[in-house]
Amino acid sequence: MSAHISVEELENRILSGDLRSLARAATLVESQSDTGREIVASMFSRTGRAMMIGITGPPGAGKSTIVDQLAKLLRSEGKTVGIIAVDPSSPFSRGAILGDRIRMLDHHTDPGVFIRSMASRGKLGGLAQTTLDMALLLDAAGRDVVLIETVGVGQDEVEIACLADVTVLLLMPGSGDDVQALKAGIMEIADVFVINKADFPGADRLEQEIRAMQSLADDAGKANSAPVRRVIATDGHGVPELLAVIRTLFEGRDRRAAGIETWTFRLREMLRENLLTTIPEEMIEQHAKRVAGKLEDPYTAVAALKATLK
Repeated sequence: MSAHISVEELENRILSGDLRSLARAATLVESQSDTGREIVASMFSRTGRAMMIGITGPPGAGKSTIVDQLAKLLRSEGKTVGIIAVDPSSPFSRGAILGDRIRMLDHHTDPGVFIRSMASRGKLGGLAQTTLDMALLLDAAGRDVVLIETVGVGQDEVEIACLADVTVLLLMPGSGDDVQALKAGIMEIADVFVINKADFPGADRLEQEIRAMQSLADDAGKANSAPVRRVIATDGHGVPELLAVIRTLFEGRDRRAAGIETWTFRLREMLRENLLTTIPEEMIEQHAKRVAGKLEDPYTAVAALKATLK
């Protein structure tokens, strides 16, 4: 490890509250280095204490503002907060603006709030590839609450539900076909629906649409009973009530059963990603050229790539 600091020493510094060491570990984790994985593995036994709250919803719904307001409220209670904000990467430059830090400048001098912006790096699902590792690191580091803000999601980017303890789906009135945002999987992942900009025209109509779709949901679906709350994130109106609902949902969960279900999904994803990294990109591209040139069918190509794993 650089600067001759062992994983054990870095872990001890993190547990003592050293933010510089936590930031260093976060960088190692985000870069997907072996040292980063070793740090998370070493500290894993300390995880499971933080309340992880996922904030998802379409672009422009006010996710960053809600995260900022929740962090302020939690800090007023003396809680320590970790914030993971995932921004989309450019499909051309592969870069990301990481603008969520700019929206949360009120916290930049507060040691009780640790903010990490992450680029999605082309990964679908609204999260970055190492979001889970980063959340586990902040949990193990002793943060009371970890807020995870996804990329502005579409209809099927629902991975946040398998990472967060409570998933908040943020919507706003007047954004075109409101019902369209509630279709497919996005409706089912919500533990609580939040109508932001509740002072805008159309808030009543949006709530009626949410409740109408809830009444059509399967009895087994979460959406059938997910509460609906209204907020005005810019001034914090309704945020204390939202946090109270989140806590009620968190405390009412069967943590063990939910943990098994969640880790079943997480391990599948980790296995898939780890297996993919073992296949050289050049090999995938070679088969892609053959498939594109009709020299090979895609099923034969996949079989050949699977054979390399054995």
